[in-house]
Amino acid sequence: MPLLNLKNQALALISQTVSGQELAQLRIAFLGRKGQLNQVFKKLDKVNYGRQFNETKQAIESALTERQTQLTGTTAEWFDLTAPGQLPPLGHLHPISQAIAEIQRIFEHLGFTRVRYPEVDWDHYVFEALNMPADHPARDEWETIFIDAPAHPKLGQMVLTTHTSNGQVREMERVKKPPIRMLNLGKCYRRQQDPTHTIMFHQFEGLVVDKGISIPHLKGTLDYFGRQWFGPKIKSRIRPFHFQFTEPSFEVDFTCTACNGRGCRFCKSGWVEVGGAG
Repeated sequence: MPLLNLKNQALALISQTVSGQELAQLRIAFLGRKGQLNQVFKKLDKVNYGRQFNETKQAIESALTERQTQLTGTTAEWFDLTAPGQLPPLGHLHPISQAIAEIQRIFEHLGFTRVRYPEVDWDHYVFEALNMPADHPARDEWETIFIDAPAHPKLGQMVLTTHTSNGQVREMERVKKPPIRMLNLGKCYRRQQDPTHTIMFHQFEGLVVDKGISIPHLKGTLDYFGRQWFGPKIKSRIRPFHFQFTEPSFEVDFTCTACNGRGCRFCKSGWVEVGGAG
């Protein structure tokens, strides 16, 4: 029974293999074109031994496949518990998050403390307490988004904050007496959308309340922020303006970073308006 002996020999050797390389060598040795199975079959009567030949070949192939699965499974299951793990690659902060962190760092260096107040607030904090009563025409420019919710008997309707100045009112209510040096940085919402405006945007502002504080302190703070944020050569200026909630009030400009204050297609005059102050 040469085929039976060959099968038993092959199965025994396959069961003793410990690597995929050994299995590959046995596959060639027994099932290759010049392998032992074909060599034995050449000497036999193909009519009488054809079926046994196929059964022997299938048995060896099945044994090779099964052993390959066993070896692969064993390799995959084993691992060194003491080996250091591989951390997933870290992502990056969103540019807006990076900007918020940098602005906070600049103002903290000046002694400001960042506070957080509601983005959905009562009309009282967003307008009334900032010298803009319900019938004041200055309200029109804010293009307010109102919340469909019951109004408060004293604080009025609920709105999405159109600016961060509601934080000034809430901070003074919270602290009650000077000194105050706070930075409010958050999202604002206005019912407007065009090439230069979006419905939601970020805004920040500071509030300082203390004895001896004057306009030169404000100008110095703006100069410091401009140099830290835009670069050491940046300059700032303030222009008289009118806001309902500050007196005196100013518009704040910085020299254009595109043309270094020489005047270009973007700025027209060498200056770029960045906000208000007072």
